[in-house]
Formats: sequence, structure tokens, C-alpha cells
Amino acid sequence: MTAITQSTTGAAAGTTDAELEQHLAAAHAAAAPLATLRPAERAALLDAVADALDAAADELVPLARQETRLAEARLHGEQKRTTFQLRLFGEVLRDGGYLDARIDHADPDWPMGAPRPELRRLKVPVGPVVVFAASNFPFAFSVAGGDTASALAAGNPVILKAHSGHPELSKATAAVVVSALAAAGAPEGTFALITGTAAGAAALKDPRIKAGAFTGSIPGGRALFDIASSRPEPIPFFGELGSNNPVFVTEAAAAERGAEIAEAFVASFTMGAGQFCTKPGTLFVPASSAMVEALRGAALPGAAPLLNSRIQSGYAEVLQELQANPRLEVLAQGEEPLADPPAPTLLLTSAADMLAEPHALQAECFGPTAVVVAYDDESRLPEIAETFEGQLTATIHGTDTCQVAGLVEVLARKAGRVLWNQWPTGVSVTYAQQHGGPYPATTAAGSTSVGTAAIERFLRPVAYQGFPQHLLPEAVREDNPLAVPRQVDGRREG
Repeated sequence: MTAITQSTTGAAAGTTDAELEQHLAAAHAAAAPLATLRPAERAALLDAVADALDAAADELVPLARQETRLAEARLHGEQKRTTFQLRLFGEVLRDGGYLDARIDHADPDWPMGAPRPELRRLKVPVGPVVVFAASNFPFAFSVAGGDTASALAAGNPVILKAHSGHPELSKATAAVVVSALAAAGAPEGTFALITGTAAGAAALKDPRIKAGAFTGSIPGGRALFDIASSRPEPIPFFGELGSNNPVFVTEAAAAERGAEIAEAFVASFTMGAGQFCTKPGTLFVPASSAMVEALRGAALPGAAPLLNSRIQSGYAEVLQELQANPRLEVLAQGEEPLADPPAPTLLLTSAADMLAEPHALQAECFGPTAVVVAYDDESRLPEIAETFEGQLTATIHGTDTCQVAGLVEVLARKAGRVLWNQWPTGVSVTYAQQHGGPYPATTAAGSTSVGTAAIERFLRPVAYQGFPQHLLPEAVREDNPLAVPRQVDGRREG
């Protein structure tokens, strides 16, 4: 069976047990040779995949358009982001700093009270990784998305469980990835696509898999997290599950630019039909300001289709539950908010009601709905912020004279990314990006799934003590043949 056929078989009917075993065995066999490639050699593999995906864009984007109902311009932008992040991880590899190489030479006079042995530490790949693709970003968080890119960059084979929302796109993208890797000289088994819930769960349970990554719902992600944790050998599972992304507007900001903030909020919570994990789901505004009335009369965008029928039905169910809650009233709403496609909805409540029933009123509604909370006392915003579970983002709109240090402190504990006078929708792929947060935003608060630090999820540290030079990895040999940044005897080289 050829590599391409092997990696795409079963895409329609679901991967069989026999096919899954082939993929797992191939990934296990590929782990050692892939890990031994020099960083620059792995970077060349990522560049090859990026080049091939760019070349196939005119084939892949129409498939994505057909299966996801997303606009062509959005899909072209997302495809560009996907290949950009592959190449950015290539730059990370060529730099070598991700290895966190450290050398402590032996020191008989080490002031701890005992001689210090020679220790040489660096990070190594964890082993084969199973990645569960997301539905809302069919390129950037799917087959060749950020989880795949960072796992491959770290030197790990990837088994990708395709999302049922775009099966043909997944199959076509996987074929491009496998072909590009093979042409670039990657070990056979470096990447494979599987389909079906059963196959995904079985892969996660297999002892040859050493880590998992997921983007999706809280129930689905928690079920997979529990599988990863309950294995005889538990493994790290990096799941992005859900987030409300609250936004707090101070009295001074509302007075200074309330209408502008209201308009920008509408644009943010309806961006992509509200199907971004960073969509601002709750907006806190002063009851004494004109913002509530500004939002009541806001020009909401027209109805836009959701990704698929399952997301549509889930959105309608949550919206109906929110509308039935007596603590919420409709503030603004387009025609046919429960139709397919749905028109946007804004709901209104008070700070007192939010404090009385935070869990129900803070429920994530994945689609074009958000809750506006009118508050009377700005000093109580930190108390209200404490009611939120872990978040991907939290935002403050204020002025330089606002006394909100207490609120900032709470939000920094609650969220992975805290914003000032900006909007959380749009997650730039950068060196300092943090896309993660305390549970249930993610299952691993210390990790990020976006940005170059995402590679750290799929590495583990190893220290070599007392070894001769020829048995050491190149990054921690005395002559540093890879020229990677290192810490030597507590001081950064160079």
C-alpha cells in the first residue's frame, strides 16, 4: 500500500481496526528516525508541506467552500495562515532555541555542599501524537493546522483524526501532506489520516501514542482527556474546549467612546457568524451609560450560515435555553434568529442576576449570540469576574486613568490572554502568542495551541550525566556543531 493510499483510506466509511494498526505501527517505526533528523532537516520537511499546500490552494479552497459554507476570501486567508505557521515553525527549528539546551560542567566546589556532576540537558520529541481536527477552521486547526505543524516540528509522527464536518477536504489535504513529506525524504509513517470517532478513541488509547491534541467542545474534549488520563500509561492531552471571553467596559471608556465600543463589539461577536473560539460572549457595560440603548438600536449584520447542521442545531438549542431564562431579555435581534441561517441575537441582564446565576448566564453559545450585562458599581467588577471559569481571553476597555488593577489581576488568573482596548477575535500566529487558559478553556493551562511556544507541548526534557562527547546529542556537545543557543554554567552563550 502506498503512503498516500495508506494515509487517506477509510475517509468515507471510517478507519478500520486493521488500517489503524498499520498507521500506529508506521508512526511508531517513524518516531526514532524522525527524531534523529537535524532541526534544519525537519524545517525543510515543513517548508515542503507548506509549498505543496500553497500549490494546491486552488483545489483545496473550493472543497472547503463546499463543505463548510465559509466565504472564499476567508478560506484563502486561512490557507495562507496555515502555510505561514508551518514555515514559522521551520524558523524556530533553524534557530534551535526551542531545545532549551543547558550545560553544567562538573564543579567540585559547587556551593550546595557536594560536588556538581556534569549535566547536559535538552528537549527531545515525546513520540507519536494523535491530533483531533477542529471544524471551525478547516485549514488552520485541521489536517495541516497548528497542532500538526507544532508536533511535526518537535519531531513527532502525527496521526490526524479528521473532522466529520469536512471529510473530502481532509482527505485531499492529507494526500498533499503525505506526498510532500515523502518527496522531501520524511520517514514513512510520519503522517497519516484516520476517520471516525471509534478510530480516534482507539488511537488515543494505544500505548504507542505519547500525546494528544484537540480543539472542539467541552463534552468531546473532556471525554478524550479522560481517556488519555486513565490509560495504564497516562499521557498529556492538550485540549481547547470552550470559552466565553468576557469584555469589561469601564465608566470612563463608556463615556468617552461608548458608541464606538458598541459598534466594534457587534462586529466582533458576529465575526465568522460567531463561530470563533475567541468570540466575546459577554459584554459588561455601565447601566448609567448610553451603551445599552446604543446596542438596542445597533445595526446587526444579516443572517450567515453556520458550518454544518450539527453546529446549527446545537446553537439553536443553547439560544433557546438562554432566551427561556427569566434573568435574560432580548436586547436586539434580527429576523428568524433560530432559522438556518440564524440572525444575530443580543441578550440583556443585570450584574445582580449574573452574580445570582453565573453558570447558566455564562454558557457558551457557539454562534452569533452574546449577553450584555448592565452593572451599577464599577468597583464590583473584580467580584463579578471571579464568577467566570477559565477563559481563553478576557478584555478591558478603559482609559489610562481607570483604576482597574484589581480587575486585571483577576482576569490574568482566569484567562490565558488579557486584552486592553482591543478585541479577542483574531489570534495572530506570533512568538509571544498565548492561546490557552485554565480549565475549561483548555485541559493544560500552561500550554498554547497558537504561536511558536506551541512546540513545547510535544517535547520533554532529558539530562545526560557524565557521558562522553560522541554519545551526546549534537546540541549539547562541547563544540556545538548545530550552533544552537545554550546556557552554559548558568550563563547564556553569546
